[in-house]
Amino acid sequence: MADLLIHNARLVATVDAERRELAGGWVAITDGLVSGVGSSLDPPPTAERVIDATDCLVTPGLVNTHHHLFQNLTRAYTPMTSAPLFGWLQTLYPLWVANIDEESQYLAAWIGLAELALSGCTTSTDHHYLHPLRAGDLLGAEIRAAQDLGMRFHPTYGSMSLSEKDGGLPPDAAVRDEEDILAESERHVARWHDPAHGSMVQIALAPCSPFTVTPDLMRQSAELAERLDVRLHTHLAENAEDDEFAVATFGMRPVDLYESVGWMSERTWGAHVVRPDPDEVVRLGAAGVGIAHCPSSNMILSSGIAPVVDLRAAGCHVGLGCDGSSSADSASLWQEARLSMLQGKLISGAGAMTARDSLEIATRGGAGCLGRVGELGELTVGAVGDVAVWKLDGPVFAGVLDDPIEGWLRCGPTSAWHTIVRGEAVVANGTLLHSSLETNLHAHRQAARRFQPV
Repeated sequence: MADLLIHNARLVATVDAERRELAGGWVAITDGLVSGVGSSLDPPPTAERVIDATDCLVTPGLVNTHHHLFQNLTRAYTPMTSAPLFGWLQTLYPLWVANIDEESQYLAAWIGLAELALSGCTTSTDHHYLHPLRAGDLLGAEIRAAQDLGMRFHPTYGSMSLSEKDGGLPPDAAVRDEEDILAESERHVARWHDPAHGSMVQIALAPCSPFTVTPDLMRQSAELAERLDVRLHTHLAENAEDDEFAVATFGMRPVDLYESVGWMSERTWGAHVVRPDPDEVVRLGAAGVGIAHCPSSNMILSSGIAPVVDLRAAGCHVGLGCDGSSSADSASLWQEARLSMLQGKLISGAGAMTARDSLEIATRGGAGCLGRVGELGELTVGAVGDVAVWKLDGPVFAGVLDDPIEGWLRCGPTSAWHTIVRGEAVVANGTLLHSSLETNLHAHRQAARRFQPV
């Protein structure tokens, strides 16, 4: 007997290697893992709990590969709503550094992950690079938030070491000593990282960007990640300012710098990657580098549109990222999937990006970025029991008859009807189940007031 059966779906999109789609399909979950999938022609198992997915599309849970959860404390903050990347960061760094602590980090992570769950996300990373000395254990605080909600979490121990006085962008109070960064990186991996199949918490190392860390820290982080067998993440080729800084400071473009410090490998994934040239696309693909595509943020900060179709064709795993909540402002993986489809059509041709491609990016592609292909982002026996169920009824979906996947992404906006993590509901009937939502929203509002001077 299965623990959970989701059945009678209009369509189950497995997003497996063959892209199987099962009409009238079902998914069974036992001990937190998928124990069976089938169509209306295959008899389902009995189960202790049953979800009727009539008129619903069933997909793997979506995977968020780039975020800065603490930034929802300055969401849509007026002084930075019209600034490009560098000016935007310089406006916000002092507010973040002065106010971040364990309580605000916990609340920001809890609210951000809850918002993601409502959009069908079951696994999220977080690139947390801000660790003021006085702030406490911020990575531990957000891991506790994910555990409380029941979300699968891939936080990264991010870092900044290159302050304004050293030629970088952040203020002195935002950076840490590089020996301290490496020691803290190793400590957090030892404490939290679980490499087992189906694990709920995995840690990556994440020096922030070329304009906030030194090449030496990038090299040493790559060596440490190799020794600890964890993944590496950073911002890469995200806009024209990034390009100009790398050329002026290091005498090379961001992708060349990435390669020179030992990051051009399958162990790494980069965020944004808006501005690689054609040769760099080929090199990134040949190395198997993952890409966190962040369409909303890239547009809001006027960074450009990443060449996602070309990157995928070159061999990169491309996943989706919401990016920080004070640049993208909305933590909806469904929205990012839709925008990835629209942007792909816009720059590569109407037939170059379909809803199925974007669904694959939002699920299987994200699993590739996190090094968990075959485990996350697909509905196959032995994969994690992470599922999103999407209602396809009402005025929004009227007329969607022959292709529920295209309808799911072309129509909307929409949120998940059920979000299941490890076989347990985090969202049911469109509602977050956790009883602390209103309490944490109130506390988050109070914390955000500290960050936003009026």
